[in-house]
Amino acid sequence: MTHYVALLRAINITTRSVKMERLRALFAEMGLANVSTYIASGNVLFDGDGAHAVLEERIEAHLAAALGFEVATFLRTPDEMTAIAARPPFAAADREAAFGLMVAFLKTQPGEAATARLLAHRSDSDDFAVHGREVYWLRRTQQSDTNFSGTRLERAVGMPATVRSITTVRKLAELAQMSAS
Repeated sequence: MTHYVALLRAINITTRSVKMERLRALFAEMGLANVSTYIASGNVLFDGDGAHAVLEERIEAHLAAALGFEVATFLRTPDEMTAIAARPPFAAADREAAFGLMVAFLKTQPGEAATARLLAHRSDSDDFAVHGREVYWLRRTQQSDTNFSGTRLERAVGMPATVRSITTVRKLAELAQMSAS
């Protein structure tokens, strides 16, 4: 079995409230083992078998049937999460002065045109770096000070994404490494 982190899109926003106990039970119903969650924003750690893309599709289908709405699912291994958390996409001084660093998880690496569309949104408030299937989003000001959002990021790259703070990414990487040991 492989240990995974599942990052779920649009869990516990507006009318899509899902208790973490229920989410763990839904993952267990699929025969996934060692299921745990971290904070109520759709972060699930588990052990499972099967090809990565097939497992993502299986989780998405099961959650849609059980919850009545689509839940895009992005799987990463503990080593991938550790590398994502450790990557310094911006200079240390920029990170320290920023309001926050976010990571957007994608299904596939965006192509050149999608990357160019995203980078066209760079501003005094927002900067972006693309590395593989992740977009690092440096927010220099509070969210309300900028008109850029996760929805705009999705439109720019042309695919669904789910966004987490670097603090959450680091904690998930730590938990995933501990669980995989």
